[in-house]
Amino acid sequence: MSVFYVLEGKEVVCVGDDVELWSQRFELDNRQIGDDHIDGVRVSTVFMGVDHNFDPDGEPLLFETMIFGGDHDKERWRYSTFDEAEAGHVRAVDLVKNVAGRG
Repeated sequence: MSVFYVLEGKEVVCVGDDVELWSQRFELDNRQIGDDHIDGVRVSTVFMGVDHNFDPDGEPLLFETMIFGGDHDKERWRYSTFDEAEAGHVRAVDLVKNVAGRG
């Protein structure tokens, strides 16, 4: 059984196995937490809506930051909360800026 999540503001809400509700919300909601472009490198942080933690005892990993391009291409980090995702996005942007000499 899959478990699905939606965002209510910055709060994660579990909708259980209601894939219909989840898919409606997933299509309509803004899931982008951050999206920055620095010297041709993109840093994107999104809410994924499904748990990407494969450890059954761990917290759900529902957000992801990924870097596209540059020295850190395809590096990614996953988080459980909106606040962690926001902070992680800032760290990834700083990482890219430091490589680009703009930090």
